[in-house]
Amino acid sequence: MTVVLEIDKTLNSPLGRKKFRREEIYKMMEIGVLPEESGWELIDGEIIHQMTIGSKHAAVERKLEKYFEMNFGDRLMVSGQNPIQVDEHNEPEPDIALLIPRDDFYAESHPTAEDVLLVIEISDSTLDYDRDVKKIIYADAGIAEFWLINIKENTIEAFWNPTNGNYYEMRIFQQGETIQSRNIDYLSFSVSEIFG
Repeated sequence: MTVVLEIDKTLNSPLGRKKFRREEIYKMMEIGVLPEESGWELIDGEIIHQMTIGSKHAAVERKLEKYFEMNFGDRLMVSGQNPIQVDEHNEPEPDIALLIPRDDFYAESHPTAEDVLLVIEISDSTLDYDRDVKKIIYADAGIAEFWLINIKENTIEAFWNPTNGNYYEMRIFQQGETIQSRNIDYLSFSVSEIFG
């Protein structure tokens, strides 16, 4: 019990914590302090280590990426596990982002919130984090549509209408129902196609 309290004091202390900006992270990558490859993301100025992806999570991600590429690849760009520049303290790496196509494939800079048509997080062990932290970051950035694929429940939680740092509308789509994007009028599919 004492150890937990001492740890809590340390974590809540204003000493010893630094809020990083995107530019600082890029500089650390440039000089080799941080590896350039994925495995972490910048959330509220903190470097967050991403969880290892389980096989079901990976399968759902691959299935969605293939579906989007095959059916809509000429109208949008599919970006998996890549950064979105939200603000100076946030650069999340959603599982999938559907982007406005660009000839340079975003070589000059990562996409910003204005480039995102739909952002998708696939969740099992990170469900609360994706709902309570990342959803708010996406809403605060003004990303019009966010889907949370809940592997535990075999549902898709869809969020729309970002207002004052949260999404004003939400609906849960179950097996057998068809989800229709509100931001991409040609995008719809059965929830059962994802979960089998």
